[in-house]
Amino acid sequence: METSAQLIIRPATPDDFQKWTVLWDGYNTFYGREGETALPAEITAATWRRFFDGYEPMYAVVAEQAGELIGLAHFLLHRSTTQIQPNCYLQDVFTAERARGKGVARGLIEEVYTRATALGAGRVYWQTHESNTTAMYLYDKIAQKSGFLVYRKLL
Repeated sequence: METSAQLIIRPATPDDFQKWTVLWDGYNTFYGREGETALPAEITAATWRRFFDGYEPMYAVVAEQAGELIGLAHFLLHRSTTQIQPNCYLQDVFTAERARGKGVARGLIEEVYTRATALGAGRVYWQTHESNTTAMYLYDKIAQKSGFLVYRKLL
């Protein structure tokens, strides 16, 4: 990665699909979704379509440097029972391994903060795996832990 080239954080465009897919596959591999547990292609295709569907409250931003995509962030808005404004859930953040530690994830998250504010959100929140200590080092600097634990049941 060329470090002297300017980092650009911008909305994903339909033309980004091929480059985005490389990052998306890396993100899913990072969380163990590969091989037999890989996401089906129709989920990837549906996710991509949702980013460009005006009826979907789902968005994607990417980090680009020297014409190469090196990071992604996906977020969505949803209603809340405890505030009038929508919440912004930052569902995915991923930086290519060669670009880690260079401010890319911070830039992506700060862009989500900016876009969420413009969309009228009252807060941005996310979750990460307890083993993702490298990411938590950054998260502890730019947000506050809520104290809540996540429970789920697959249906």
